[in-house]
Amino acid sequence: MHIKQQKAERHTLSVTVDNEAGILARIAGLFSARGYNIDSLTVADVTEDEAISRITIVTSGTPAVIEQVVSQLERLVPVHKVVDLTAHGPHVERELALVKVVGTGDHRIEALRLAEVYRARVVDATISSFVFEVTGGTDKIDKFLELMREVGLVEVARTGVAAIARGNQVV
Repeated sequence: MHIKQQKAERHTLSVTVDNEAGILARIAGLFSARGYNIDSLTVADVTEDEAISRITIVTSGTPAVIEQVVSQLERLVPVHKVVDLTAHGPHVERELALVKVVGTGDHRIEALRLAEVYRARVVDATISSFVFEVTGGTDKIDKFLELMREVGLVEVARTGVAAIARGNQVV
């Protein structure tokens, strides 16, 4: 008998929670206790009174694992809603990275040229370095970093993915 193996897929989850101490640790603990990896995690207040936060988690797993993760997240007491944006449908994902590149001469010129192609902004410059700000999808940022390694990349800081469903529906 041949058992069909399910392939791990990347999913973006939006989790709306009460903004209270310890909730992020509880969610991270849920993932680590079950051996699930978090590829990206962002958190921000989403209400004027700072009572509710939105946690965006990017993780990978088979459809069964993702279903289990969503179910377990929904059972946590301060969680209001969990939406698998990937399964829900069209959504927008963006990330920001600060990228420090050190170099002179041709490497410096090439770094500026690549930054222009990727619409990265120079947010700091010295005689021998640049700090670029680049925003976009994870794939775009990964490619920008790959190219910058060739011309003197020395440091990176990334925000993680922020995501929201497309259209007029609130999820």
